[in-house]
Amino acid sequence: MTLEASTAISGTDDGGTSRAGGREFIALVTASMAMGAMAIDIMLPAFPDMRAEFGMSADSPRIGWIVTAFFLGLAVGPWLYGPASDRYGRRPLLLAGLGLYVAAGVGAVFAPSFGWVIAARFVWGLGAAAPRSLALAMIRDRYEGDDMARLMSMIMAVFLLVPIIAPGLGAGLNAFAPWRIVFWVPVVAALGLIVWGWRRLPETLPIERRRPFTFASLGAAVRAIASNRQTVSFTVAITFLFAVMTTYLSGSELIVEDVYDRGEWFPVFFGAIAVLLAVSSLNNARLVGRLGIRTLVRRMAVIGVALAGLLAVVAATNGGRPNFWVFSVALAVVVPLAQGLVPNCNTAAMAPVPHVAGTASAVIGTITTAGGALLGGVATGAFDGTTRPMAWFMLGFVAVAAALVLYGTHEPRPASR
Repeated sequence: MTLEASTAISGTDDGGTSRAGGREFIALVTASMAMGAMAIDIMLPAFPDMRAEFGMSADSPRIGWIVTAFFLGLAVGPWLYGPASDRYGRRPLLLAGLGLYVAAGVGAVFAPSFGWVIAARFVWGLGAAAPRSLALAMIRDRYEGDDMARLMSMIMAVFLLVPIIAPGLGAGLNAFAPWRIVFWVPVVAALGLIVWGWRRLPETLPIERRRPFTFASLGAAVRAIASNRQTVSFTVAITFLFAVMTTYLSGSELIVEDVYDRGEWFPVFFGAIAVLLAVSSLNNARLVGRLGIRTLVRRMAVIGVALAGLLAVVAATNGGRPNFWVFSVALAVVVPLAQGLVPNCNTAAMAPVPHVAGTASAVIGTITTAGGALLGGVATGAFDGTTRPMAWFMLGFVAVAAALVLYGTHEPRPASR
């Protein structure tokens, strides 16, 4: 399977009646993927109130564990769902994960201490891992190559409406009610999605393509994934690109609130970058059709390093406190470009292993989410009251990802005779 493959394959329903067609299927997949983002973005404006309730200082980075614990759950979860979905199908595992998502969200609402909130957030992430990882496998069941990359980019563009809307919604709710209200919104949304999915979501993995769920088959699938240079290179590249996003998610509130004392601007700041993330995904869908994945990812990787270098230069000015608007513009270029690479890298990583798509999505999801969350946690923990640590870590992450993209797309010249 090459990076330029573009053949679509059709999915198969497992006999259910009146299942969702193409557009509704895409809407269901997009809404499922959005559950993870909603469980993060809507609560970011409530961080100051959470710090106050749990006795933290106003600039404590400990609150970032609300995000980190969730991402760690997202990282572990695919190992529960991916291999099992290769055996039992995607649909039942996705609905079960959404049920766990709801239960953990309710647990977080009633948690008596910060430690219990963090524990509930980890389980919440386990639940969110089902739609996040299985959505990718379901798309891979039906599409491949450039078709898959275009679809992933369009889904990401719609998916990114959540970070545009959620912070403002969270800030509005938090202004009139205790901060725990923001936990209820994703819970209610997930309940609605369970009902919709139960009635309309088709099974995309036909029985004849299912694999036995044994340690031997799991080991064989992992070996097939680990032995493929393209899959490994792009998986690690996604890890560092995801670290850019987790650094931004965990650290942006500290930057806006503590470095610049502009907390009232945070929903606008966050929403504006989310708009650019959506624009980046839509533009990516158009460029994939024109250039193909291989050419596009190589160009974006090189440009990304240059722009991340510019961000680092900006962050170094004025003692690490550059003009707010200049820094915001530089950050608003780097983060969307880095995330614009992710759908293409996902497609490239999955392309060689269609026969183990569920397990592959688990391996890729675990490595990228856990690695990205931990790297982002290190970057956020280095916060020193300036913009420098965020910018310098982002430069390092983008540079490593770019090197891996170039390595993964390198085609050795035939040996001379």
